[in-house]
Amino acid sequence: MTKFCVNAFTEALRQEVTQKHVRVGVLEPGAVNTELVSHNNDTIKDDLAASDAIPEPLEPGDIADNIAFMVTRPRRSSIAELWAMPTSQA
Repeated sequence: MTKFCVNAFTEALRQEVTQKHVRVGVLEPGAVNTELVSHNNDTIKDDLAASDAIPEPLEPGDIADNIAFMVTRPRRSSIAELWAMPTSQA
């Protein structure tokens, strides 16, 4: 599923449940320091190694902090979309 598809689905869902006071949002992270790279095939690993690496990617805890921020806003506030990027990537 592409990012565009996720965003379109999220927006459709948000519009569908707004009258029920359900908040729906999407968090779009930049580079995050996870073990995902170790699960890629060798070609993808080589491509990532050859590209300009992000010197200080986000940590999983940074993503958790952003999610906590989104869900702890006052009920009158809804964050539909949040981008979380490493400063060195922005």
